[in-house]
Amino acid sequence: MRKVRRIRQAQQEAKGTEGTKGTKASLDARPVDAATIDTKVALIQALIPLGLMHVAASLQQEVEELTGPRYSRQQGRPGLVRHGSQRGSVYLGDQKLPIRVPRVRDQEQKKEVPLATYRGLQVPRDADEGIVRRLLAGLICRQYEKCAEAAPTAFGLSASTISRRYIRASARKLQALSERRLEGYDLVALFLDGKTFATDSMVIAVGVTMSGEKVILGFVQTGTENASVCATFLRGLVERGLNYADGLLVVLDGAKGLRRGVKEVFGAAAVIQRCQWHKRENVLAYLPRRQQDPWRMKLNAAHGQRTYTDALAAIRRVRQELARVNKSAVASLDEGLEETLTLQRLGLFKELGTSFKTTNCLETINAQVARRTVKITYWKNSDQKQRWLATALVDLEPRLRIVKGHRHLPRLRRALQAHMERTEGKAA
Repeated sequence: MRKVRRIRQAQQEAKGTEGTKGTKASLDARPVDAATIDTKVALIQALIPLGLMHVAASLQQEVEELTGPRYSRQQGRPGLVRHGSQRGSVYLGDQKLPIRVPRVRDQEQKKEVPLATYRGLQVPRDADEGIVRRLLAGLICRQYEKCAEAAPTAFGLSASTISRRYIRASARKLQALSERRLEGYDLVALFLDGKTFATDSMVIAVGVTMSGEKVILGFVQTGTENASVCATFLRGLVERGLNYADGLLVVLDGAKGLRRGVKEVFGAAAVIQRCQWHKRENVLAYLPRRQQDPWRMKLNAAHGQRTYTDALAAIRRVRQELARVNKSAVASLDEGLEETLTLQRLGLFKELGTSFKTTNCLETINAQVARRTVKITYWKNSDQKQRWLATALVDLEPRLRIVKGHRHLPRLRRALQAHMERTEGKAA
């Protein structure tokens, strides 16, 4: 009997559990209350009207502070009275919305008293930054209004208005980048390379600090990468506070004008590392396409040797083989050969070769700039080019990664100082 009672009790508990589960399932299966959804949607759609209501309340509060409560003959400032209202507009985010603006008049001086609250609301707060981000992301001015409008009554989002606002915002970024002081950056390396905009070349300078951070120093517009323009540009960086007294590793693509400009301004403090990638591609350009891949592998292997002695010996062996194939390619290989092995000569190729043997650091930045300016199919003038470039550089700078091997940059600083001492000793 005890066994039978235990079985019946278990069956009853099982039925109770199933009933509970059924109840829970039925609760879970209940349709979502449509009224709740409508309420949430209404609240979301009411955000802009609520903002306008708050604007109207703020304006009325200021009017009462100036004139006192409506129909009151006391309080308020003497001589100030309400004077009806007029049509106006305010910014909520980047949306310009119409509103009725109350007026206050000074009867004694016979002039209208401007409302401080209204003046503040007529200036978009960081709204131009939103326009900059959207245009850099690829949204064009003609599509801005239909993509960004948040309220049916919003206006001021036409292509011409957005263009004017972007011009103002990008001009501020260009000015900030051009006038940025550089005393606070302890730079150990400098990358220089050009970015093409239509028929012009923009030479961009990127510095690397002792902590490995990349800093956009500035750029200069030039037809070609010539020495005088580069020297003037670098002197401008020095005037803004760039310190090179402890030496700089300057990574170049091989342009002779850039090299002469660097040496003219920095002298012995600049130790030049020629981009191994550019050197290799310059050499391969003299060879038929079918021969390029084997020679690319040989040059990569030679330039990849960790010590200066091994790298120089490997390149000489490649040179001997290449001389039997194309002497013009050999002449290209010989030009600036020592400067392609600067990191090996400093004893830091293993630690810093990934980051500093090529100009890839700056090439990556140029690629990101290209993605932000890809929608520009017609470059009108110099101002447009410089504003877009400065805006793109300022936008991407916070997302630049620290260079690989940054823990070894103190060793690079010591190696540069030792190189400067040897150079000055020879000159003496």
